[in-house]
Amino acid sequence: MAIDRRAFLAGAGALAASGRSLFAAAQPAMRAGAVFPASVRADFPSVSLETYMNSAAIHPLGTFAARAIERGVAYRVTGPGDGRTDFGADKQQDLKRRYGQLINATADEIAYTANTSDGENIVVMGMDLPRRGGNIVIDELHFTTSLYMYKEIEKKGVELRIVKHRDWAIDLKDMDRAIDKNTRLVSLALVSNVNGFMHDAKGVSALAHARGAYVFADIIQAVGAVPVDVKALGIDFASAGTYKWLMGERGIGFLYVRSDLQGTVLPTTRYGHRQVANFNRAELTWEPLPGAAKYETGGIGVLLAACVSEGINYVNALGIDKIQKHARQLTERLQQELPPLGYKSLTPRETATPTLAFELKDPAATAKALQAGKIAATIIGNENRLRLSVSVFNTHDDIDRVVQVLAKTS
Repeated sequence: MAIDRRAFLAGAGALAASGRSLFAAAQPAMRAGAVFPASVRADFPSVSLETYMNSAAIHPLGTFAARAIERGVAYRVTGPGDGRTDFGADKQQDLKRRYGQLINATADEIAYTANTSDGENIVVMGMDLPRRGGNIVIDELHFTTSLYMYKEIEKKGVELRIVKHRDWAIDLKDMDRAIDKNTRLVSLALVSNVNGFMHDAKGVSALAHARGAYVFADIIQAVGAVPVDVKALGIDFASAGTYKWLMGERGIGFLYVRSDLQGTVLPTTRYGHRQVANFNRAELTWEPLPGAAKYETGGIGVLLAACVSEGINYVNALGIDKIQKHARQLTERLQQELPPLGYKSLTPRETATPTLAFELKDPAATAKALQAGKIAATIIGNENRLRLSVSVFNTHDDIDRVVQVLAKTS
């Protein structure tokens, strides 16, 4: 049964408020037990070309997001008109508000950044960790940028403690041993890009705060895919790009800074016109804007902001709980069906994220088989690791295809 996507997007706000599903009428057409119908795939045309299992790398662009960019380009080319408006200050502030709602933060706790790593750099450089001394605690399932950055900072005299994984999970007891009264910052990826492992962030934050440390979380692999509540989890700072589960595009991101830490624990270290209002050129006076705007500098990518704005609408319309439930059905099948074929799981079975990793005996052969089978995935050859990730457009047929192709190389 076809779904009117125009009505779908127009009703996003009402859906979020009522909890009703536009997909209810399509249930008979769905494979038994599935959360979303296969017709959701129509919103992501590129996935008709291949079996796309790589959203943890970059999510396919939806037609709804593409239309937002097209409207922005039309405005820039031909000026205002029917459906053509700029993504101006009011819309930018509203986008902060709606992103904040996804993670239980206020608009004044959100700043625009270029990407996830840009946000983490703002935090780390603002805290001036080399000068303050002490130690930083991270873990080996963190993102590449973070591992590289903290190793560089280590050269400036900061003690770096890297917690090792135990069977591809980070044990809270090991974090407990690493965090002490001299720890200044604990940095983690809430959901690891390595294997989809999800930290016990609430437990980590409790340990850190009890010893006077702060917690930064890279949440790009989490927000839009699993429930995220920065307040309940005790996260002090968090950043995320928008081109994964928020279904946006590369080049724009969000930084969360807890309101009571703004300007104190995290001072401003970069300066730009987005931080002030009522600038008086003659007297060189101005009024500082409140909140996390103090971490912004110049103009943002408004076309990219319009894109992720529609992505957030889409995520809200489907509902995070249903998105997670849908992914869980598919990842459970991969966890059940690939290990008997010789692909050892590198993701703890209880992990409820859309990303999984499996050990490879012959990465080159697997890569060749996936390419021949038109399956998009991530292979880290020097680590003998295959990463598969699912999203709302994936179906049980995609899982059938992956299992069928990988069975030939086991």
